[in-house]
Order: sequence, then structure tokens, then C-alpha cells
Amino acid sequence: MDKENRKKEILDAYHFRHATRQFDPRSSIPEDDFQFILETGRLSPSSNGLEPWKFLVVQNEELRAELREHAYGAYRQLDTASHFVVVLARKGLTYGSPYVIKQLTEVKGIPRDVFVGMADPWKMFFEDFQLQEEKAIFDWAAKQTYIAMGNMMTAAAMIGIDSCPIEGFAPAEIDRILDRHGLLGGGEFGVSAMIAFGYRAIEPRAKTRRTIDQVTRWIR
Repeated sequence: MDKENRKKEILDAYHFRHATRQFDPRSSIPEDDFQFILETGRLSPSSNGLEPWKFLVVQNEELRAELREHAYGAYRQLDTASHFVVVLARKGLTYGSPYVIKQLTEVKGIPRDVFVGMADPWKMFFEDFQLQEEKAIFDWAAKQTYIAMGNMMTAAAMIGIDSCPIEGFAPAEIDRILDRHGLLGGGEFGVSAMIAFGYRAIEPRAKTRRTIDQVTRWIR
């Protein structure tokens, strides 16, 4: 495929994608297609390569019903989506924490002496972005999960699968439910967002966006 056709294919996917409020409950996403979607999330970039996410694919009807009580933004999606993902963000991403050490030295392959030398730049980064408080550090991790979410929804659209990102829920209540089911790693994670995937029940309205001139400024 030449570059122009590839660009058209990508833009067509963006025009196809919309926040699907209600899915066709009779249509199920093939397993290999959903594994493809998850893989695009796994391969997404993150600050410092920390990959501070976990994707809970909630197919259990009883757990979906529990979540539904406290996820007002997913009221219809939880009942109709083929696949429902709760996106978790990792807590405690501080220099020297066990996860950060393992991620950077074992997964990313950074030599130990280089990692030790990262202490001052890491401290400066945290100060510049005011990442001193636990909540601020968690929110920083949660921002990384949105990169993965966007990639997953775009990938889904490119193969004709609908999606809906969801922030309408009570985080403390969702965390409580997930923790009760042993899904937060003993406090390692907290809920960041949710994504529903499936096939639209009705056709959406035409996409509306501000013009490219309204959202772009070139500084030459």
C-alpha cells in the first residue's frame, strides 16, 4: 500500500470512530481481534518507559453488574459491550521503588550504574512537574494510560470495531470493588479510566470538530 492510501485508511478510521453509547449485545469481537487491540495498548509509549498500566478485561457478568452501580458513564455500555476494559494506573512510581528499579534495569535493560546516575535528573523532573504528593504521582501515571487508551481505540476503529472511553464513575467505589476481588495487586494500582468495545447498535451522528486552523498555530 502506498503512503497516500495508508494515510486515507488511517483518517477513515478516525472518522469511523465515535463514542459508542450502546452496542449490539448480539455481536461479539473475535478473540484474535481483541488480542490485537490489547497488543497496541501494550506497545504504547509511556514516560520514562515505565508502562504504568494494567488492562482488566471484565467479561464476568456479576462483576460488570457490581461496577455498573458506580459507573454512571458506562450504564448502557456495561450491559451491551462485547469487551469491557478497566484501565488501571500504577501507584508509587518514585525513583528507587522496587517496580521502577525492576522496570528500568531488567525490562528496559539500563545498566545499574547508569540507573544510579539517573537519581538527580529524576529528582529534577519530579520537582519541575510538582510530583511530590502521592495523588500527583498517581495522576501522572494515569495520564500515561490515556496514551495506551487512544492507541487501542484507534486500532479498534481501523478494523471496524467501535469503542467508548469512560470517565463517568466513582473512583473510590470502583477501587473498593476491584480490591475486594483481589484485582488491584494489594494496593499497587488504582482505577484510571474504562473503555467499552463492541459493535454499534445504531449509526452515529456526523462527526463534529473544530477546524484545523482553530486548533493549530505554526511558530516559524
